[in-house]
Amino acid sequence: MPDSPFLIEAAARGFIHQATDEAALDAALRAGPITGYIGFDCTADSLHVGNLVQIMLLRLMQRHGHRPVVLMGGGTTRIGDPSGKDEARQMLSDEQIAANMAGIRGCISPYVRFGDGPAHAVMLNNAEWLDGLGFIDMLRDVGPHFTVNRMLTFDSVRLRLEREQPLTFLEFNYMILQSFDFRELHRRHGVVLQMGGSDQWGNIVSGVELVRRTDAAQVFGLTTPLITTSSGAKMGKTARGAVWLAAGRLSPYDYWQFWRNTEDGDVGRFLRLFTDVPLDEIARLEELPGAGINEAKKVLATEATALLHGREAAEEAAETARRAFEEGVAADTLPTHLVAGADLAAGIEAIRLFADSGLALSLGEARRLIRGGGARVNDVALKDEAAVVTEGDLRDGAVKLSAGKKQHRLVRVA
Repeated sequence: MPDSPFLIEAAARGFIHQATDEAALDAALRAGPITGYIGFDCTADSLHVGNLVQIMLLRLMQRHGHRPVVLMGGGTTRIGDPSGKDEARQMLSDEQIAANMAGIRGCISPYVRFGDGPAHAVMLNNAEWLDGLGFIDMLRDVGPHFTVNRMLTFDSVRLRLEREQPLTFLEFNYMILQSFDFRELHRRHGVVLQMGGSDQWGNIVSGVELVRRTDAAQVFGLTTPLITTSSGAKMGKTARGAVWLAAGRLSPYDYWQFWRNTEDGDVGRFLRLFTDVPLDEIARLEELPGAGINEAKKVLATEATALLHGREAAEEAAETARRAFEEGVAADTLPTHLVAGADLAAGIEAIRLFADSGLALSLGEARRLIRGGGARVNDVALKDEAAVVTEGDLRDGAVKLSAGKKQHRLVRVA
């Protein structure tokens, strides 16, 4: 069992899957503050809930007095990490990568404190050292420490080949560059710990070994488990796609609703991973009898939303949900879909409104929602797939659309 406060809490909350020489890492953590990093490639302008375990691990590290480094893959994004992918990623321009990097910083900054203090987080960009690399010089320096035989055994490569999916030579070099990143971070910033998801184990171990062989120094790796729901679904995926962290992609209300809809068997585990709620309080919430699980889900939703969007937005989302579900009113703070007044006067197909507002992924899904009795306008179930919504349906300036019991939109005139 570890003795350092960071590893003790990380283990208790379920963050640890594998570690290289955990006893030595524990000793290093006890000896004083260390610096550890997690890398994020810039493939989109927002992170999603699937990235949240890594972000929360950086947060936990900082809470225990250690310095987190957020490494942006401005250089490696040009290649693409083959881990867990069946095909090569689309090539992005430098402008797209820069825009994505700015968006990702906005997703991480609510969770960790950036600054110049000893435990303040630092954001770095691996393009700083990768863009200036001479290919031949890098191969002579790093290449002798990697064998193709071993690289073929790592999951990121082996699984792609077993599936008979192409693996480009460009992607094949990704683990070499990630290892090079670890060495550069160790040399430039004293980083001694790389963390990541379980699919990154091979890349992380390669970096640990490269630093040992070239610099005769001990550094460490730690991975988190793959998080799935009790029903086996991948964490952060819904029928409507990824659960994004950027408010411009997903409103605080919809984010709150995602956590409120957590499966019963996941509530305690997700409270430990995705909130700062003390462990003894989580244990109490897990023991609530019967319908008490719904109160625990509300705590999870509010605390997770408060970390990302702030306490005020989280409590507003909780109150909006309470009014919408318990009082049956169209709360003003529900997500809004704007339409042209002339269009509403002429009448808009209900299936079009459900699709355009995001309550259904397509017109076909909207039709199926109506057939199944799950589509409601102003809390009245629709029975006709050809139903039209008009300005006569306005109630206090809005039309309330509902998909099932938990997804709602207000349609207003722009």
